[in-house]
Amino acid sequence: MKYAREIKVGVLATLCLFLLFFGFNFLKGVNIFSPTNSFHGTYAHLHGLEEQAAVYIRGHKVGQVDAIHYDYTRDSAFTVDISVNKDIDLPQGTQMALIADGLLGGMAIELQLPLSQNGKDMPGNSVSTEELREPIAKGSFIPTVYVPGLMESLQGDLIAKISGAVENVDSLVAVLHSQLEGDHIKSSLANVDRISDDLTSVSSDLKGLMNTRFPRIVDNADTAIANLNTIVADIKEADLKTTLARVDTAVSGVNAVIADVRSPEGTLGKLLTDKSLYNHLDATVVSADSLLTDLKAHPKRYVHFSVFGKKDK
Repeated sequence: MKYAREIKVGVLATLCLFLLFFGFNFLKGVNIFSPTNSFHGTYAHLHGLEEQAAVYIRGHKVGQVDAIHYDYTRDSAFTVDISVNKDIDLPQGTQMALIADGLLGGMAIELQLPLSQNGKDMPGNSVSTEELREPIAKGSFIPTVYVPGLMESLQGDLIAKISGAVENVDSLVAVLHSQLEGDHIKSSLANVDRISDDLTSVSSDLKGLMNTRFPRIVDNADTAIANLNTIVADIKEADLKTTLARVDTAVSGVNAVIADVRSPEGTLGKLLTDKSLYNHLDATVVSADSLLTDLKAHPKRYVHFSVFGKKDK
């Protein structure tokens, strides 16, 4: 055939172009054999969203970002076109949330389904059951919302905390610098040196004491323990029963003496308990005292002494 070679080349080129198109879309995560529905949303800031970014519903990938258009004449200058699997019907009240896709800074789209009356669906605009039955028409614009990522949320609080910590560190450094420049640290170091010298001297004295006196103390303690052991042995060998019996006999005798003293029939008992004997003794003492007083006042009445034998009248 005249054009057989040209036909083969054309078919081969067409096949290569198809494979290239299929492979390119496969690498982008697009299934060209799966029909999709297109939706749109507008954003004032994309925060790094790029084409071919994933579209999720409850963490499951259901589509991708097809194109991003920019119109500087509007406040919401970015129009994002997404494609979603055709078998998914988006209910009324669904929102296109711009979210962080992982910790590396990538962005993605999450379709947040509205709350139903049983409260089991994703957060979003709460709608009635009748509205949920009517899906969003393909090619429609969906309300958009931006959800800050974890790192962005932490960054705001973290920067404020770091700023406060830096200020506190600056204040601490200033206080330490003023203390180091003053005489307090120098005097403290001097005191520490003196204390170290004193501890060294005390340690030396204690070492000498341990080397000289401590052995003698140990020897004396050993001697005392040996003497104590000897005393204990002597006590064990002594006849404690006989000694205790003698002590009991002596205590009995003392008790008998005390009983005789307390008895009114005994001599000491009568002396302690008989009032008449006490009165007689008291009267005798008084008479003796009167006699001594009179004897001192008139001794001549009782003693007669004369050299010549003359008697006083």
